[in-house]
Amino acid sequence: MWTRKSQHKIDTLIGPTASVAGNVEFEGGLHVDGRITGDVRAGSSSDSTLSVSEGGLIEGAVEVANVILEGTVRGPIHARGRVALGPKSRAFGDVYYGVIEMALGAEIMGKLTPAPRGEGEGSGKPVKSEAKLG
Repeated sequence: MWTRKSQHKIDTLIGPTASVAGNVEFEGGLHVDGRITGDVRAGSSSDSTLSVSEGGLIEGAVEVANVILEGTVRGPIHARGRVALGPKSRAFGDVYYGVIEMALGAEIMGKLTPAPRGEGEGSGKPVKSEAKLG
């Protein structure tokens, strides 16, 4: 599942040496190689994608349509669409998703909860997970 490259557009890049203190709001695609200390949000009408590389870190809540996580998020993740967790990803907080993909080795320290019908493609049935995969 991780051999294919995702085809998402990157409009904004936070490089590996960049550190942002404060909330970030964006439209389209945001790629994080550096660090964000604050919440990350995209407009609710957008088909937004947040990607966090293996060295990327977000310390705050995330509210976007789609998340591709290879790095770390310390806070809840709310994704109306798809959440893809790579083998070295770490999510410290609850994850709300429409559809979820997890590679062996992904770690979630929180609850997994499908988004209610109409907000994503989830079944609406809660799934609890606090186990480390890998």
